[in-house]
Amino acid sequence: SSYLDYAMSVIVGRALPDVRDGLKPVHRRVLYAMNELGNDWNKPYKKSARVVGDVIGKYHPHGDSAVYDTIVRMAQDFSMRYMLVDGQGNFGSVDGDSAAAMRYTEVRMARISHELLADLDKETVDWVPNYDGTEMIPAVMPTKVPNLLVNGSSGIAVGMATNIPPHNLTEIVNGCLALIENGDLTIDELMTYITGPDFPTGGVINGRSGIVQAYRTGRGSIYVRAKAEVEVDKKTSRET
Repeated sequence: SSYLDYAMSVIVGRALPDVRDGLKPVHRRVLYAMNELGNDWNKPYKKSARVVGDVIGKYHPHGDSAVYDTIVRMAQDFSMRYMLVDGQGNFGSVDGDSAAAMRYTEVRMARISHELLADLDKETVDWVPNYDGTEMIPAVMPTKVPNLLVNGSSGIAVGMATNIPPHNLTEIVNGCLALIENGDLTIDELMTYITGPDFPTGGVINGRSGIVQAYRTGRGSIYVRAKAEVEVDKKTSRET
């Protein structure tokens, strides 16, 4: 019984994104906290520590390092196809360098994030109490952006997992419009609008069979080949 309660908590409240806004609870709480702080894309940056403090104090009663790691990933252009946080400072590198401590970096909402929260104040979504009943928070964001598809998501829960690749926003929107006009589109017809994933790290996807299989069944392997340029040092004739 206790393990079942734990499993449901992990599945619903931690590891898997909501299909409606593509966000896990921690991402949703970060964006809501930044919105409540007035930490908008066209306003001055705020210290990351300030945002983390608001998130763990009001909405997310967990460790500060986990929340900061989430914010860092939301601000990395090599992790998110469309960044949800605009960061200023050292937020790490694709080579594996870690970000600076939260007392040094500064953040604000990315412009696209405002589309996830648009009309939040117009009774568009259900609201639920926070962990101690002192605040009300949105159960889901009223997003205009199909965030789950454009940014993708990955997570391992109890007994289930998800791994959704990111896609190009223009292609996804065109595909959505086509589905609205014709709800009977086949996978092949839909793929004339959405040709495949669009990874923030770039690279070349090898073949289409894995993409087609993933779109048809929900399971498929997608192989990405990196692009490389060979440079020759004129003095030593060494290739790098």
